[in-house]
Amino acid sequence: MRITLLAVSLALALSGCASQYTGDHSERAQRNTGNGVTWQAMPEQAESVTTLTELVSVPGLSALINEALAGNPGLQQQLISLKTAKAQKRVANASRLPGVSAGLNGTRQQDSDNSYSASLTVSWEADIWQKLGDQVSAAQWAIAASDAELTSVTNTLVAEVMRGYLEVAYYQQLINNEQARLALLKNNQDVILNRYRTGLGALEDLDNARTSSANSEANIAAYQENLAQSLRALAVLLGRTDLTVSDLPVATDFPEVLLPLTSLPEQDLARRPDLMAAYANIQSQEYNTRVAYKSLLPSISLTAALSDTGTSPSQALFTNPVWSLLGQLTAPLFQGGELRANIDIQELAVENSWWGYQSTLLTAVKEVQDGIGQEKSLARQYQAKTDALANAKRSSDTYTQQYRQGLVDILDLLSVYQQTYDLQAQLLQLQFNQLSNRISLGLALGLGVSA
Repeated sequence: MRITLLAVSLALALSGCASQYTGDHSERAQRNTGNGVTWQAMPEQAESVTTLTELVSVPGLSALINEALAGNPGLQQQLISLKTAKAQKRVANASRLPGVSAGLNGTRQQDSDNSYSASLTVSWEADIWQKLGDQVSAAQWAIAASDAELTSVTNTLVAEVMRGYLEVAYYQQLINNEQARLALLKNNQDVILNRYRTGLGALEDLDNARTSSANSEANIAAYQENLAQSLRALAVLLGRTDLTVSDLPVATDFPEVLLPLTSLPEQDLARRPDLMAAYANIQSQEYNTRVAYKSLLPSISLTAALSDTGTSPSQALFTNPVWSLLGQLTAPLFQGGELRANIDIQELAVENSWWGYQSTLLTAVKEVQDGIGQEKSLARQYQAKTDALANAKRSSDTYTQQYRQGLVDILDLLSVYQQTYDLQAQLLQLQFNQLSNRISLGLALGLGVSA
């Protein structure tokens, strides 16, 4: 008997040693958060902020953000996914607890008394290999991944609302700029028409003026549709079916958007929720792989039962019960390779989640580098366009005086005015791109709704 127990113990120990997952993907991922990257230097005007909402300060914008957080369908779906992951953890945790079941049966036969039987059964599987514990750990890491994904979706939504507001302000200013251009063109068109009627102007001058006015009207129509589309896109983010300019905080100019400061970029990347989710996915898959390995091991379960019979339900309810206790040791011998195939599947899932983490990390590094580089480039472009606009305005003043003195033609003056309005539109585009890029950079650095 002692030899048999020794042999069983030795077999269990050997099988336990042979059925362990030895991967280290999660440890490798934890050590790799952008180390070794040559990061670009930040511009001097960068400021230290802890949340995305600190980047833009507009009265009423926080109300729009809160509305989006409460009503955006995509965010609510992600919240349901988190609740589902938590429910799945409760399912996994339940397998570690004893199961209790009760039964009451009644039998009626001809020419005999009624017969009733009652039973109460308690069953429990001993978690000697920590298999059930690993299932709970896998579910816990799945919750962590879902929670991080919810945070990522939340942060992205807030950034999109902020960018959507800036886009509405951008198209409003473009429309105002183009309407000012059109008013000037219409005025010049009237002047040219009067000169033509008095024989002082040529027909082609009038045609050129009308062409410029028509092009400006077409630009206004395009900008107005772009504004309408931006409002519809922002309405979707807020969970609305409709949105008008009057529903938004009044913005006659772009609000100030701070440039977020990077401290140590690799540390900033570590707080990105998408990287956290990718890391949690690796951990969850590794625990699932441990469970798959431990499915090869024997399992021990205990079952205790109370049963009784009687001619009435009250007599059958354990007035004189009989108890039994069953201990069971089971081990898989042959299942057609199913268990080994499950191990292969889980190991491939770990490998896939590792490469998913790598892809997320590379994307994160690129987004930060792009954001820093774009900030520098846009700042240089903005300064150059600002200088060009100042020169164009001085040129406009000069040509206006020369036109009044009869030294230049009206079409020359019109060309200078056109250049000024073109530069103003280009400057608006650069300013919008710069402010939008700062929000994207904050998102890339892991800034969120809360610190």
